[in-house]
Amino acid sequence: MPKIAKELSALAVSRLTQPGLHSVGRVAGLALQVTPAGARSWILRTMVGSKRREIGLGAYPAVTLADACRKAQETRDAIANGTDPVMARKVAASRLRAAQASEITFQEAAKRFIEAKADEWSNPKHRLQWTATLEQYAYPVLGKIYVRHIGREHVLQVLEPIWAAKTETASRLRGRIANVLDWARASDFREGDNPAEWRGNLDQLLANPSKVKAVRNHPALPIADMGGFMVTLRAINTGAARCLEFAILTAARSGEARGATWSEIDMDRGVWAVPANRMKAKKEHRVPLSAAAVAMLKALPRYEGVDLVFPAPRGGMMSDMTLLAVMRRMDLEAVPHGFRSSFRDWAGEYTNFPRELAEVALAHVKGDASEAAYWRGDVLERRRKLMNAWATFIAKPLQKGAVIPMHRAA
Repeated sequence: MPKIAKELSALAVSRLTQPGLHSVGRVAGLALQVTPAGARSWILRTMVGSKRREIGLGAYPAVTLADACRKAQETRDAIANGTDPVMARKVAASRLRAAQASEITFQEAAKRFIEAKADEWSNPKHRLQWTATLEQYAYPVLGKIYVRHIGREHVLQVLEPIWAAKTETASRLRGRIANVLDWARASDFREGDNPAEWRGNLDQLLANPSKVKAVRNHPALPIADMGGFMVTLRAINTGAARCLEFAILTAARSGEARGATWSEIDMDRGVWAVPANRMKAKKEHRVPLSAAAVAMLKALPRYEGVDLVFPAPRGGMMSDMTLLAVMRRMDLEAVPHGFRSSFRDWAGEYTNFPRELAEVALAHVKGDASEAAYWRGDVLERRRKLMNAWATFIAKPLQKGAVIPMHRAA
């Protein structure tokens, strides 16, 4: 049994400034430790089983003499009941760290999910779309909530404000939230049902997206307006305007035109070979360039060490928004992708070229046997005639009241 020292009063304890351990009585083994620097703290020196322990009870004077005595007695009672206070603290700290490691916020979960799945997405734009949508709509509500605690009510807080006004965006957002929460469940960060699931869950609380608002196709410019538009576009002296012009002349997707490189273009043969890794169908697409497209390319500046045909002003590839901005400044509702629809409508309604030829020109996935034959042969020169007819048609505005001429396939 340890000897209990003479009891010191609170005033006497306050006067202890000599470095070392000073027993204060009241509880066996309780002492005030004073460091050479003058810091003071409470220590309980005792045996725990066969081990001698020095157990800290807090700093003085934040922990008063009375508090130190109470803590010391509680610690000695716990030891008498078979508890090792030092080990108990370590176990509690370990459990706390484990609990903290098992908690993750929605924002962190989303970032980790996107990182894990990014390699599966064929188009780098998908990662940007995921991030932008979640940052704009989901993170303000869900971002700092642990995924373990996210319920249906939280998901509805995100979706309800935009469900009617931005139905397509909201529907995609719901799917993305559901994917993140599924990843969190598979990673043992949450349990139970997914509150963002549609069937048997949100479908009972939100209107069916197809009934709220019909899905709109990409707004396209009327065929009769194409000539006037091209005159205005060609008067704009910017790289973005030339990129948009090239996309229209080739009926290419925006990303294909923005990513075009000089090494893909054979100016002598008038062919642009878009590699498979930049095509939606993952198949090389050879584009026969019209005379207008070749003339436009020859007039473009070339920059040493830059292979991109249409580099952004600060380097790298232009964003899709850059082309859209050109059209917005012209006060048009149409979007760059809509010109592919304009081309398809023109080819189908105002020319005698076979439908399959236009489908191959648009690099659509091959369908029936007759269309597959066009893919196998690539029919490059027949397609060149189609593209030259298109370039001629859009070269100048139609006169008011004029009938759109019918182009015959040669």
